[in-house]
Amino acid sequence: MRGTGAVLLTPAHQFPTGVPLHPDRRAAAVDWARSTGGLILEDDYDGEFRYDRQPVGALQGLDPERVVYLGTASKSLAPGLRLGWMVLPRGLVGEVVAAKGASDWMSGAFDQLTLAEFIASGAYDRHVRSMRLRYRRRRDQLVAALAERAPGIEVSGIAAGLHAVLELPAGTERSVVQAAAFQGLRLDGLATYRHPDAPAGRDALVIGYGSPSESAWAGALDALCRVLP
Repeated sequence: MRGTGAVLLTPAHQFPTGVPLHPDRRAAAVDWARSTGGLILEDDYDGEFRYDRQPVGALQGLDPERVVYLGTASKSLAPGLRLGWMVLPRGLVGEVVAAKGASDWMSGAFDQLTLAEFIASGAYDRHVRSMRLRYRRRRDQLVAALAERAPGIEVSGIAAGLHAVLELPAGTERSVVQAAAFQGLRLDGLATYRHPDAPAGRDALVIGYGSPSESAWAGALDALCRVLP
C-alpha cells in the first residue's frame, strides 16, 4: 500500500462473502498504520448482528490513535435517520468537528439527541437484542428450507449479518437470477460484486433476508427454493 494515506476496512464482517478479517491481516493492517503514519477507517459493518460467534474485537482497540471507528444506525433502526458515529483519535477531533459543521446539514440536532438518549437509557441495546433474535430466526428458516428443498446448495457467510452466500453449480448463476426475477425476486449474483478486470470466479447468489416483511417472508423463501438448481 505504498503511497496510501488511509484504508477503509470492514474487519468484523466482509461484504459480500460474510467472513471476518483474518487475525494475521488485522495485525498487518495495524502494523502498516503505525509504520507509515497511515489511518485505518474501521467500518463496523453488521457488528450488532452476530449469531454464532463471539464479537470480533475492534481494530480501534489495538491502536486508538491510528484507527477511526465508524458505526451507523441504518440497519438497527432505519437508513432514513441518516445517523452514525465516529470514535476518533484525539488529534483529529477538532478538524472533523469543524468539517462536519461546515459541510453537514443533514443530521438534525433533535434526531441526534433522541438517539443519544435511546442509547443512554439502555433501550437501544434491548432493541438490538430483539432484532438479533428476529433475524437469527429468519437465518435459521433460510438454512432449514435450503437443507430440505435444495440440499445440494452450500450456504456460507451466515454467522453474522443480514445476508447469506449460496454456492451454485458452475454456469448457473445468470439463469437463476433471471428465473428469480420472473418469480418477483430481485437477487444478486456474486459476479455483481466482482471487479470488471478480475478473473471469473465461482457461481453464487448473495441473499438478503432482512428486508422482506413478515407477511412476505414465507412466500419469498418458497420462491427462492423453487428457482434453485
